[in-house]
Amino acid sequence: MARLLVALAGLMGAAGVVLAAASAHGADATRLASASAMLLFHATAILACVALLAGGLLHGGIGLIAAFGFVIGAALFAGDLTVLQYAGHSLFPFAAPTGGTTMILSWLAVTLAAVAAKRGP
Repeated sequence: MARLLVALAGLMGAAGVVLAAASAHGADATRLASASAMLLFHATAILACVALLAGGLLHGGIGLIAAFGFVIGAALFAGDLTVLQYAGHSLFPFAAPTGGTTMILSWLAVTLAAVAAKRGP
């Protein structure tokens, strides 16, 4: 699972850089800047979760849920904004808010995973 999460974080990071470049060179592309930021920030958060899980600082199951929540939430949020920018419609109704809510819940899961961890540093 850790390798899958690291690979997904790598893809998210790459997509975040692509969207940052597109937002810098496109007219009225502020949506892409927001999508880029969410992908880049949460790619880093996923890598941190993997490292904290390996170090035993997060509860295994809850930490994995949080990390995958970051993947799903950021993909929904960024995907919706990107489709809206280029196609003029969203992925599906409430896709971006669903992604945002998923990321918020994932951050709360990180908190719970830290509190529930059995061993520490």
